[in-house]
Amino acid sequence: MLWIAVCDDEIMDGYNIGKKIKEILEEMKMPCVIESFCSGRELIQSSHNFDILFLDILMDDLDGMRTAEIFRKKFDKILIFISSSREYILDAYDVEAFKYLLKPIDEKKLKRVLKKAVLKIENHLQEFIIVSKERQKRKLLLDDIYYFEIRGRKVDIHERKGIFTYYGQIGVLEKQLQGKGFFRCHKSYLINLKYVNVYNKQEVILDNGENILIAKRRYEEFCKEILEYMRENGGIL
Repeated sequence: MLWIAVCDDEIMDGYNIGKKIKEILEEMKMPCVIESFCSGRELIQSSHNFDILFLDILMDDLDGMRTAEIFRKKFDKILIFISSSREYILDAYDVEAFKYLLKPIDEKKLKRVLKKAVLKIENHLQEFIIVSKERQKRKLLLDDIYYFEIRGRKVDIHERKGIFTYYGQIGVLEKQLQGKGFFRCHKSYLINLKYVNVYNKQEVILDNGENILIAKRRYEEFCKEILEYMRENGGIL
């Protein structure tokens, strides 16, 4: 069951978008609950943990960008902007928007976005690694990991809850995580591209504020990988 929020201060726009979403998901045989909100303030006061949020940008009182910033502090879910203006496309990356749809919304584009969003949710529910420590095995969700750091024979996994250390090889990890949004930017670091905030030729700054070195010889490949990741996980259709 998917929980979806549609937030638009134009009541009819919100109603029509919600109706289209429901029809498309019914075709996909994906059960869903859609809740509509007429303001950003009303949305952030909701206690529901939505899987997907469709958010208008140009709203009175609390605009879409500010609403998204507040929403991001509470939830790490799929955020899709809907707007009649192209002006905020680049700003959308600051809040890790999944897609940016222009009004009036084309149904074919909406269908493509929903299919990708559902696939992303399903994949995230399944993506994890199992690591062994002291004869015990632990399951770690990839979505919760900022980066891996190698220290001799030890690997530090920097995740949301802290640092988990075990014995392993970063080369083996690199192969296991190929195609899953991770990149080996340095001999000692394997980073989650999802959490890249700023980068230059010397380093990457992650969303949690940590600075990670980039090897000179890996910089060009890193640029290709991060741009490809952005195309797959955000942008305009």
